[in-house]
Amino acid sequence: MRKTILLTGGTDGIGLETAKILAAKGHTLLLHGRSNTKLESVKEAIKQSYPKGHINTFRADLSNLSDVLALASMVKDQYSNIDVLINNAGVFKVQNPITDTGYDVRFIINVIAPYLLTTRLLPLVSADGRIINLSSAAQATVNLEALKGHQQLSDSDAYAQSKLALTMWTFQLARSLGDKAPQFIAINPASFLGSKMVKDAYGAQGKDLSIGANILVRAALDDEFSNASGKYFDNDIGNWSQPHPDALDEKKRKVLIEEIENTLDKLGIKNT
Repeated sequence: MRKTILLTGGTDGIGLETAKILAAKGHTLLLHGRSNTKLESVKEAIKQSYPKGHINTFRADLSNLSDVLALASMVKDQYSNIDVLINNAGVFKVQNPITDTGYDVRFIINVIAPYLLTTRLLPLVSADGRIINLSSAAQATVNLEALKGHQQLSDSDAYAQSKLALTMWTFQLARSLGDKAPQFIAINPASFLGSKMVKDAYGAQGKDLSIGANILVRAALDDEFSNASGKYFDNDIGNWSQPHPDALDEKKRKVLIEEIENTLDKLGIKNT
């Protein structure tokens, strides 16, 4: 059955490889990227190679939460249902880590933007749908002062903390929304894949991107992920695993979501 799948960060890296596989299988793909030019180029290339796929493109800069709101509105205007949302977009190293509003852009893009997009689009995703969030083997206790923009972190610290934060809100929404909500699944697609992010961060070529793309496609489509809400799949070991202990601590998860909501409120976004 053809599914409607929204994929963020779909114009390069793991996202692009995932988009190609989904298009080859004939699914309806809502492809997000930061550049209209790149989106159109990717769309045409995929259509040429995989004509069975149906592709619609959406431009948004996830560092700008107004763009995230606009993205959610555009999707709602054009679709009444989404089967799968894959929050793939993320950053490791950025030139200017602090936004004009004083927040860490790495937390904005890796944590708050996907949270805002997910919560805004939840009415479109049925109970048998899936929210797939790209976590990482790199997970470290979240410094809430850094999340608030009061303390600056190194690239590696911000990345590890933001990936744990993403995993934490994944688990908490799975717990708080219950059986009537979609599956919320956190996935480490595999360490040191050959994405631009890894090359920029470590100067290494990395492993085959298809390793990460294939697990995302399985998570989006296969029955093995149909009862996986509030779980973490570690593709370094090819199996379900335990994330950082903080992701299993409901009190800490609730505090994190409260801080995310406080940040949205301070930025003038009422997330209701």
